[in-house]
Amino acid sequence: QVQLVESGGGLMQAGGSLNLSCAASGRFFSINAMGWYRQAPGKQREMVATITTGDSRNYADSVKGRFTISRDNAKNTVYLQMNSLKPEDTAVYYCNAVLSFRVGGPMVNYWGQGTQVTVSS
Repeated sequence: QVQLVESGGGLMQAGGSLNLSCAASGRFFSINAMGWYRQAPGKQREMVATITTGDSRNYADSVKGRFTISRDNAKNTVYLQMNSLKPEDTAVYYCNAVLSFRVGGPMVNYWGQGTQVTVSS
Protein backbone atom coordinates (compact mmCIF):
# COMPACT_ATOMS: atom_id res chain seq x y z
CA GLN A 1 0.00 0.00 0.00
CA VAL A 2 1.37 3.38 -1.01
CA GLN A 3 1.27 6.29 1.38
CA LEU A 4 2.21 9.93 0.97
CA VAL A 5 2.79 11.54 4.33
CA GLU A 6 2.96 15.32 4.46
CA SER A 7 4.32 17.54 7.18
CA GLY A 8 5.25 21.16 7.79
CA GLY A 9 2.01 23.07 7.48
CA GLY A 10 0.81 25.55 10.05
CA LEU A 11 0.05 29.18 10.80
CA MET A 12 2.40 31.92 9.65
CA GLN A 13 2.30 35.67 9.35
CA ALA A 14 2.47 37.30 5.95
CA GLY A 15 6.05 37.59 4.78
CA GLY A 16 7.12 34.51 6.67
CA SER A 17 8.30 31.13 5.46
CA LEU A 18 7.21 27.52 5.76
CA ASN A 19 8.69 24.30 4.44
CA LEU A 20 6.49 21.38 3.50
CA SER A 21 7.73 17.86 3.01
CA CYS A 22 6.11 14.71 1.67
CA ALA A 23 7.54 11.22 1.85
CA ALA A 24 6.27 8.35 -0.28
CA SER A 25 6.36 4.88 1.20
CA GLY A 26 5.17 1.44 0.19
CA ARG A 27 5.86 -0.96 -2.64
CA PHE A 28 6.25 0.60 -6.06
CA PHE A 29 8.73 0.39 -8.91
CA SER A 30 9.46 4.05 -9.52
CA ILE A 31 8.26 7.59 -8.96
CA ASN A 32 7.95 9.85 -11.95
CA ALA A 33 6.74 13.35 -11.17
CA MET A 34 6.01 14.67 -7.70
CA GLY A 35 4.30 17.90 -6.87
CA TRP A 36 2.23 20.11 -4.65
CA TYR A 37 -1.31 21.26 -5.22
CA ARG A 38 -3.55 23.42 -3.07
CA GLN A 39 -7.21 24.02 -2.49
CA ALA A 40 -8.60 27.11 -0.83
CA PRO A 41 -12.14 27.21 0.57
CA GLY A 42 -14.69 27.49 -2.21
CA LYS A 43 -12.08 27.08 -4.92
CA GLN A 44 -10.87 24.25 -7.13
CA ARG A 45 -7.64 22.43 -6.46
CA GLU A 46 -4.78 24.05 -8.36
CA MET A 47 -1.22 23.10 -9.20
CA VAL A 48 1.42 24.91 -7.15
CA ALA A 49 4.64 23.24 -8.31
CA THR A 50 5.79 20.00 -9.87
CA ILE A 51 9.16 18.34 -10.35
CA THR A 52 10.16 15.38 -12.49
CA THR A 53 12.78 12.74 -11.89
CA GLY A 54 15.01 14.69 -14.25
CA ASP A 55 14.62 17.79 -12.07
CA SER A 56 12.41 19.67 -14.49
CA ARG A 57 10.32 22.10 -12.44
CA ASN A 58 7.07 23.88 -13.12
CA TYR A 59 5.44 26.58 -11.00
CA ALA A 60 2.14 28.37 -10.89
CA ASP A 61 2.57 32.01 -11.85
CA SER A 62 1.26 33.08 -8.45
CA VAL A 63 4.17 31.44 -6.61
CA LYS A 64 7.08 31.95 -9.01
CA GLY A 65 10.01 33.59 -7.28
CA ARG A 66 8.61 32.81 -3.83
CA PHE A 67 8.27 29.01 -3.69
CA THR A 68 10.90 26.40 -4.49
CA ILE A 69 10.21 22.72 -5.08
CA SER A 70 12.91 20.10 -4.64
CA ARG A 71 13.12 16.36 -4.19
CA ASP A 72 15.39 13.72 -2.71
CA ASN A 73 15.04 10.68 -4.94
CA ALA A 74 16.90 8.44 -2.50
CA LYS A 75 14.33 9.26 0.18
CA ASN A 76 11.31 9.41 -2.15
CA THR A 77 10.61 12.82 -0.67
CA VAL A 78 9.50 16.11 -2.17
CA TYR A 79 9.80 19.48 -0.48
CA LEU A 80 8.21 22.87 -0.94
CA GLN A 81 10.02 25.87 0.48
CA MET A 82 7.54 28.72 0.72
CA ASN A 83 8.92 32.22 1.26
CA SER A 84 7.28 35.64 1.32
CA LEU A 85 3.97 34.05 2.19
CA LYS A 86 0.79 35.97 1.44
CA PRO A 87 -2.72 35.58 2.90
CA GLU A 88 -3.86 34.31 -0.51
CA ASP A 89 -1.53 31.33 -0.07
CA THR A 90 -3.89 30.05 2.62
CA ALA A 91 -5.14 26.63 1.56
CA VAL A 92 -4.88 22.92 2.17
CA TYR A 93 -1.73 21.75 0.41
CA TYR A 94 -1.72 18.27 -1.12
CA CYS A 95 1.27 16.21 -2.14
CA ASN A 96 1.02 14.31 -5.41
CA ALA A 97 3.16 11.50 -6.79
CA VAL A 98 2.95 9.70 -10.11
CA LEU A 99 4.06 6.12 -9.57
CA SER A 100 4.55 2.96 -11.55
CA PHE A 101 4.53 -0.57 -10.20
CA ARG A 102 6.45 -2.41 -12.92
CA VAL A 103 8.73 -1.72 -15.85
CA GLY A 104 6.68 -0.20 -18.62
CA GLY A 105 3.59 -0.22 -16.46
CA PRO A 106 1.00 2.55 -16.33
CA MET A 107 1.53 5.65 -14.24
CA VAL A 108 -0.84 6.04 -11.30
CA ASN A 109 -1.62 9.21 -9.34
CA TYR A 110 -1.44 9.18 -5.57
CA TRP A 111 -2.37 11.96 -3.17
CA GLY A 112 -1.46 12.81 0.39
CA GLN A 113 -4.03 13.62 3.02
CA GLY A 114 -3.34 17.35 2.87
CA THR A 115 -1.79 19.81 5.28
CA GLN A 116 -3.27 23.17 6.22
CA VAL A 117 -1.30 26.33 5.56
CA THR A 118 -2.77 29.52 6.99
CA VAL A 119 -1.18 32.91 6.40
CA SER A 120 -2.39 35.81 8.50
CA SER A 121 -2.19 39.42 7.40
